[in-house]
Parts: sequence; structure tokens; C-alpha cells
Amino acid sequence: MALALLAFGCSDDDDGVTVVDETIISAKVDLDPMLVAEGKETFRFDTFGDESFWTDVLHIDGAIAGEANGGYGPGVDPETALAVGLKVDAEALPQEVVDAISAGEVDLQDPATTLALLQLDAVVGVKGTFDESGSLEAVGVTCAICHSTVDDSFAPGIGSRLDGWPNRDLNVGAIVSLSNNLQPVADLLTVDEATLRTVLGAWGPGHYNAVVFFDGKATNPEGEVVANLIPAAYGMQGLELTTYTGWGDLNYWNALVATLEMNGHGPLNDPRLDDPVKYPIASANNFGHTNDPEDRVTSKLPGLEHYQLSIDPPTPPAGSFDVAKAELGRAIFEGKAKCSTCHIKDIFADNVLHTPEEIGIDAFEANRSPTGKYRTTPLRGLWARTKGGFYHDGRFATLNDVITHYDNHFNLDLTIEEKGNLAEYLLSI
Repeated sequence: MALALLAFGCSDDDDGVTVVDETIISAKVDLDPMLVAEGKETFRFDTFGDESFWTDVLHIDGAIAGEANGGYGPGVDPETALAVGLKVDAEALPQEVVDAISAGEVDLQDPATTLALLQLDAVVGVKGTFDESGSLEAVGVTCAICHSTVDDSFAPGIGSRLDGWPNRDLNVGAIVSLSNNLQPVADLLTVDEATLRTVLGAWGPGHYNAVVFFDGKATNPEGEVVANLIPAAYGMQGLELTTYTGWGDLNYWNALVATLEMNGHGPLNDPRLDDPVKYPIASANNFGHTNDPEDRVTSKLPGLEHYQLSIDPPTPPAGSFDVAKAELGRAIFEGKAKCSTCHIKDIFADNVLHTPEEIGIDAFEANRSPTGKYRTTPLRGLWARTKGGFYHDGRFATLNDVITHYDNHFNLDLTIEEKGNLAEYLLSI
């Protein structure tokens, strides 16, 4: 998650010497291996029955197959799928398929190849169901579509899975726009279909506006289309709040995403969504009380939680940061820049919500949440989620931009060298 707050609040003693907060918030958790294994399967392959939306409503299965394979339109060939950020799990490919791709014997411009990859469960986060004749019957999505990527070890977009990593290449808006039946979504949001397609096209890779389906806000007060960066699902140990604005704990948010974002089948009880002023879309459609009799979510939540808590933040690769500068940056982090007061070891966060004024940014996204505040973002594994920028919406392109913002906001008087060293330390965490 990319808010990357460089926090404040260390005190000075009577001699003017910076006192570093030595508080530690443990990242250690007790995990049930059986639940971890169960949750891994859920995270990667369980759609919670969301085919009823992606297939029955949006007809995405037909868009993927294309007219030549019983669907509509040109279809989605592998090159197109990779271009919109979908990933292929190389470990799911039989050796003969790997050899054929390497030899150039597989047509990557044929939608039939995409269907073959779906039959192998090789398209990360997309689950295809096929009939006895091999025809695609339905398509659904899983947690992994947004919160996994691959290491590109075979080719760009094709490699071993990296579960928990945010897929900052994924163009959700472009994928949804493949539908030939967006009118039901437009009706839900009380806009025309042309407007909906314009908004979806403006999200861009790695961005998604989850709350628009509750409050209908596609733009900010300046008229700019809004969508947040897809967050990481690793390094969740010790965290009490999820999302950039702290909507709730991990189990709560997993249930909400499974039911209201993925459109799976399960109950959700959140009276906060009953507010007709704050959440007119959610209130009008009773999203706070789904009461779905076909519960395909609740029993999966414990395993999903244990699996996510088992995913440690990735270790920065050797050579990805300057070790000497990072050590100097650590002293800045714990001292002059006062970051460690809120980004507390071991989790490099504090489980505290902060007002927009505290962190020096606008309140738009905070006010869309029930909390009205922003959560302190955990910094572990920050190096693996720099693509797309920083903060919830990627408003700052570089770490130096973030550091400069806090230098100005808190009058830290950091030198150019200190800023550079601090950036190297952040990349080392």
C-alpha cells in the first residue's frame, strides 16, 4: 500500500537531543498450516461464485472467447491479455507448452490460446469453467487478479507467481470495458453507459475505485477521475486496519471485497453503508445487508486470513539500494525526519488513523470512508510497490517527492543528501 507516510512526533529532551520512540509492534503471528494451505487455494482459485456477475451480467466470457470461439467480438488473445496487465503462471504450463512457446510454435495472437491457458488454470486470478466439449462456459475472478503478479522469469508477464504483490499493470477499467453489457452497471451508478466507459478508461493501469460502487463519486471536487492504487496483500502481520483509510480489519475487508467488489455470494453486515447521504448507491441497493442465502464466502475467511498473514514482505534484492546510504538514512528515519514515531518497528506502521491535516493532504478520499482519516501505511516491502507512484492515488511519482512533501509540511529542514539517504533506507525496509 503506497501512502508511505513519513511520520512525526518524536520529542526532544531538555538538551535538544532527539529522543527516538523505541516502541515495537510485533509482526509475529501464530498460523495454522492447514488454514494457510486452504487459504492459498482460496486466494488463487476461488471466485466465491462471482461468475454470476462476470459471466451472466458482463458477458466477459464471450469477450475473451471471441466470435470465432462462440463469443463476440475479436476475442482476447494472449498478447492483448498481457497488454491489459493479466499475468500467466509459468509453473502451471506443461513442459511441452513451455517448449512450444519458446520455439515460437504457439500463436499468441489467437484467442484460442487464451482459452487453452484458462483450461490450465494458468491465467493468474481468472478462473474459466469449460463444458465437456472444451467450450468456455463461464469466467470469474479471484483475489489473485489484483493482489498477485509474476516474476517475469519466462517472459514479460509470464513467470512464477508472486502472491500478495499488487498488480500495478492490471488495467481493471479496460478489462471491464470489454463487456458488451455495461448498462446494468451504469444503471447502478445512475449514469449513462458512455460516461461509465469514459470513467473506466481513465482509471489506468494499477488503479481501481472501489468506493464508487457505494458513493457514486467517480471524480474529485476538481473534476478529475479518481481511482486508488491497487495495494499489496503482503506484510499484513500486526496490522489492525486494512485499506488506505482503515475501513476495518482483514476479515471484514476480505468479506466486503468478495461480496461487493468481486460480486461473489456471501453475507455482509455493515450498517455504515446504510447512510443515504454518504453512500447513496450502497444505501439504495442494501449493500450493507446482503444476506445472500448462497454463502460461498464466510467459511473461506479464516483460511484466507491465515494465508495472507503468511505472506512476508519481499526482501529487497542485492544491489537494489545503496547499503551505506541506507544506514545513514536509517538514522534520519529514526531521528531528524521523525518517521519512526508512526512507522514503528516491526510492522513499520502504528495502527493509528491520522487526520488529513496531520499529514498535509486533502480530505477527499478520507471523507469517502467511514473513518474520515488515513491509515499509517506499513513500509515493509515498499521497494516492490513503487510502480505507479505513492500515496493512495499515486499522486507523488517518486520517494523523493514524498520526502519533500513531509520536509515542507513538518519543516524538517532536510538537506538534499539527507533526502537521498532516507529514500535509500525506505527501499531497504
